[in-house]
Amino acid sequence: MIPAVSRMIERWGHCGRGWLLLMALFSAAQTLAGTESAALAPTPLRLMLAWQPQAQFAGYYVALERGFYREAGIETSILDMDDALSPLEALRAGEADLSILWLSTAIQARAEGLPLVNVGQVFQRSSVVLIARAGSGVHRLSDLNGRRVGIWRGDPSLPVEALLRAQALEVKRVPQSVTVNLFLRGGVEAMSGMLYNEYHRLIDAGLEPEDLTVFRLSEYGIDFPEDGLYVLEQTRHEKSAVIDAFIAATRRGWERAFADPEGTIELVLKYQRAKRIPANRVHQRWMLEQVRAIMGSPGEAGWDWQLRRADIERVGKELRRLGMINAISDDIEGLRVQ
Repeated sequence: MIPAVSRMIERWGHCGRGWLLLMALFSAAQTLAGTESAALAPTPLRLMLAWQPQAQFAGYYVALERGFYREAGIETSILDMDDALSPLEALRAGEADLSILWLSTAIQARAEGLPLVNVGQVFQRSSVVLIARAGSGVHRLSDLNGRRVGIWRGDPSLPVEALLRAQALEVKRVPQSVTVNLFLRGGVEAMSGMLYNEYHRLIDAGLEPEDLTVFRLSEYGIDFPEDGLYVLEQTRHEKSAVIDAFIAATRRGWERAFADPEGTIELVLKYQRAKRIPANRVHQRWMLEQVRAIMGSPGEAGWDWQLRRADIERVGKELRRLGMINAISDDIEGLRVQ
């Protein structure tokens, strides 16, 4: 109970008078206490990752474990992507408040009428690669013609499909799972991958860098910015202050993650083990180092996580030119926080 009100109730109780006032004061005290408690209660917020637990998302785990989100007044739940629900579907279905999406996915969804808004562009460039065995005779992109190429299912396939269309490559598309086993066993002659993930998994499996031919999509004009934080317009309107606080706490999380890499890797491994995902310290260390290179060094005010108008226009025009969207949304600028 609020101390001042408590003293007044005690005084009135001793003098035996003013019971009506006493009850009114008690009721007021309860209301004020409830209001105070509600003001202190953190706001729940659900973040949907773009994949399973790994160092790609280290900053979010650190912000959660170090209490940065709670200090910002947010009760953050981190959801992992599974086979049943993609980050985009989670937003559409109201199962997440924020999702990590690639810009190509966001532009396509916006073109289809989903009112997405980018509130933080964490990765400003692409790390997607196509990987082939050097001994298979694949030395140039054109050598992929007629070959079996592993391609992810769903939204992550967009940049790879854009490359194949842009280069007029006719390949045999083979659905690619979350492992590199299909490539290792010769089921495909090339595979999709991330420089910070699948490429290193192949090295970890015993291949040498010289055994592999790596085509970086960014070197062929398909440099689509990747991990961005997206919400629906309604969420941005209703929870703008909470979203801003979340972004600030996430910056702190990434700063701490890079300042203590070994502690960060141990934290990531904990999340992986909890989900029964194979945990490899060497691989997660590689991934964290690569993610740090992607994000670059923060300026005096931290990282500039603004989604650039030029990137929206460039990626949107490319997707339209390649027939991957029917038209660029009239309100495409709505992707950016104004």
